[in-house]
Amino acid sequence: MATPDQKSPNVLLQNLCCRILGRSEADVAQQFQFAVRVIGSNFAPTVERDEFLVAEKIKKELIRQRREADAALFSELHRKLHSQGVLKNKWSILYLLLNLSEDPRRQANKVSNYATLFAQALPRDAHSTPYYCARPQTLPLNYQDRGTQAVPSSGSLGSSGISSIGMGALGGPAPAPQPLLPGQSHQTLGVGDCLRQQLGSRLAWTLTANQPSSQTPPSKGIPNAVSRSMTRSRREGETGGAMEITEAALVRDILYVFQGIDGKNIKMSNTENCYKVEGKANLSKSLRDTAVRLAELGWLHNKIRKYTDQRSLDRSFGLVGQSFCAALHQELKEYYRLLSVLHSQLQLEDDQGVNLGLESSLTLRRLLVWTYDPKIRLKTLAALVDHCQGRKGGELASAVHAYTRTGDPYMRSLVQHILSLVSHPVLSFLYRWIYDGELEDTYHEFFVASDPTVKTDRLWHDKYTLRKSMIPSFMTMDQSRKVLLIGKSINFLHQVCHDQTPTTKMIAVTKSAEPPQDAADLFTDLENAFQGKIDAAYFETSKYLLDVLNKKYSLLDHMQAMRRYLLLGQGDFIRHLMDLLKPELVRPATTLYQHNLTGILETAVRATNAQFDSPETLRRLDVRLLEVSPGDTGWDVFSLDYHVDGPIATVFTRECMSHYLRVFNFLWRAKRMEYILTDIRKGHMCNAKLLRNMPELSGVLHQCHILASEMVHFIHQMQYYITFEVLECSWDELWNRVQQAQDLDHIIAAHEAFLDTITSRCLLDSGSRVLLNQLRAVFDQIIELQNAQDAIYRAALEELQRRLQFEEKKKQHEIEGQWGVTAAEEEEENRRIREFQESIPKMCSQLQILTHFYQGIVQQFLVLLTTSSDESLRFLSFRLDFNEHYKAREPRLRVSLGTRGRRSAHM
Repeated sequence: MATPDQKSPNVLLQNLCCRILGRSEADVAQQFQFAVRVIGSNFAPTVERDEFLVAEKIKKELIRQRREADAALFSELHRKLHSQGVLKNKWSILYLLLNLSEDPRRQANKVSNYATLFAQALPRDAHSTPYYCARPQTLPLNYQDRGTQAVPSSGSLGSSGISSIGMGALGGPAPAPQPLLPGQSHQTLGVGDCLRQQLGSRLAWTLTANQPSSQTPPSKGIPNAVSRSMTRSRREGETGGAMEITEAALVRDILYVFQGIDGKNIKMSNTENCYKVEGKANLSKSLRDTAVRLAELGWLHNKIRKYTDQRSLDRSFGLVGQSFCAALHQELKEYYRLLSVLHSQLQLEDDQGVNLGLESSLTLRRLLVWTYDPKIRLKTLAALVDHCQGRKGGELASAVHAYTRTGDPYMRSLVQHILSLVSHPVLSFLYRWIYDGELEDTYHEFFVASDPTVKTDRLWHDKYTLRKSMIPSFMTMDQSRKVLLIGKSINFLHQVCHDQTPTTKMIAVTKSAEPPQDAADLFTDLENAFQGKIDAAYFETSKYLLDVLNKKYSLLDHMQAMRRYLLLGQGDFIRHLMDLLKPELVRPATTLYQHNLTGILETAVRATNAQFDSPETLRRLDVRLLEVSPGDTGWDVFSLDYHVDGPIATVFTRECMSHYLRVFNFLWRAKRMEYILTDIRKGHMCNAKLLRNMPELSGVLHQCHILASEMVHFIHQMQYYITFEVLECSWDELWNRVQQAQDLDHIIAAHEAFLDTITSRCLLDSGSRVLLNQLRAVFDQIIELQNAQDAIYRAALEELQRRLQFEEKKKQHEIEGQWGVTAAEEEEENRRIREFQESIPKMCSQLQILTHFYQGIVQQFLVLLTTSSDESLRFLSFRLDFNEHYKAREPRLRVSLGTRGRRSAHM
């Protein structure tokens, strides 16, 4: 009983070589290696199960025999047979009829039959496989197991088609070529015994011819020519000097090179990275050049094959990359079909003893013609491989799409076919995202990126972003933005709004919304229906989201509440709140308590029209105390606050609320200035009659009136500018944009633009820091005037009160019959009056200094306004100095105003 090692294929093959050659194992080592190489090349033909091809061969055979009527009758009968579903194996029946029709007495596969196939530049039966593509998800992403062999079936896998040559003139079915991969075993369908005999005879012939001492005599059956076997043995028998290489030997080497396998005389040069004919080979220059040109096909094959072998097993390459490898495999399979036909032809010529002189034999020139189209295709594929190095996902699809912009329709059709396969995973990601909101992108190939660390409150802003490098070039940036918004809206509804409405109710998903399953339909979908699908999903999803925000979460109501309370739009409420807060806010900031201020806020709400707002709005309104600095009063730290949470916090973010806080503080301070000046004017009117009896104060009071009037004019113009030109105009623009918004991003962008506008035009941005400092200095002068006037009125009223008391005392003494005053009392009263009168110049000086500082600050402020780039600020300078009062005092202001005026006039 033989041991398992003796039954292994290697041992059995070595025993066969020893038996055929009659030598020991050590003597047949070279022949054994060559036998392994021949068996591993896998160029044996198989039978292609193509019913149409067999029927066509039967009709051609009938026409060749001048039986046109029978051919027409056969065509009609075959049509009827095809329309009936009774028979399942129609191909087998036709194949049997074709074999039975052959004359058993005629020698099979006559060499003369090849004349019709190989006498033309391209054979009659050579064809390019059409674009009948299967769904890309059915394509294999790896090579098949080297130990198994796929059974090709009609239309099983699509291809753009490297030429495949049929063999209809051989009287039998066309062979279905197999991939020429080393190590594959020969498996056949139905003709195994015949092929094994052919392989055995071929192996014996090869091994015999490979002996250095054996010579094969010329064939006597072919006059005036040297047989192929004669040339083979003669060539291989020469071992010394320059070898005489025949064209037949070059053809055989070239066919091996086509598969990436070194031949005897043509080998890969690692230093030059190309195939080269050995220098010691005795070849003519024309044959050497032709062989090198043909060997380029093998170099291209190696380049593509190396890329696919490396990437096919790389899981991180992603689905798009694996689809690209599958497309390259498909093209290589078509290339292998051509090589299989050529190998079959060469094998049959060897077995039949075909002579090089016949017109049906393989030659280098014929190989140049037949491999012209495959070479173009492999060059295109090699260029794609180079261009796609280091790319994956959508970037890889863009790289392939770039090669569709060519004027060569042949190349364009090839690249479009590959792109249709490569783009399918991208479109699968896309449709899953826009219709389900799901993102399953394990290898980061899709152009929408997700950050799982982002919390729910920042979902809209930070969780989902665009990978710009992964956006396919056949998609525009606008389409990509819409795709991002669609899926983001669905996830926002589910996770933030807690709206579990199915996507099918948000979007009217029809059959046309499904991704294209056939690669041939992909480009039609991209060019026609793709934009429509994205637009429909975008508009319906965005509309549903905005409806939820407006109806369920009252987004627009909260926006109006911000305008009324934080931007001081509710005038009666703000005025009453100031009146109630004045006693509290004049105290040091450290003595304030928030609960006291909250109670005052609620009192102001109940006493004004603010009470008619929705309870949800009033619940969010609150008091906030800012950080206290030394010397601050309540006016400096008080602020209103508006609490936002949930979905509306996506629009009113923390950054937005900080902007609202800054604007509120500015407006609150400006409103306080108006409030102070109102108190100053009331003090003027109330004290004018009381102090009429003190004529010495008329100059001081007149100076106070003038300065207060200047300040009132300044504050009124600033309030007009802030209220109407800034807030109202910006709010109207915001409201119009919100009403026309198509998605939540439009609302967020409009709101942020609104805040940026009012921040910059209220002088709160970094570029207006100098102007803001000047304006705050003006506000400080207004407070100084209030303090100075209060001190003047306080001293004047005290003096008035003493004088009235003195006069009252005189009258009382006179009524009692006494002297009104004594000399001492009168002297004391006169001394006190003189002291008061002496203090009046000091009051005047204080007011003059205050006026001088105020006017200097205003003049500097006007100079800065006239040089501002904002046109509205330049116009504000004209209103503040409408009578050119400050212009007359400031030379720089005159130059600035004149220059600015002339520039405006020219513009």
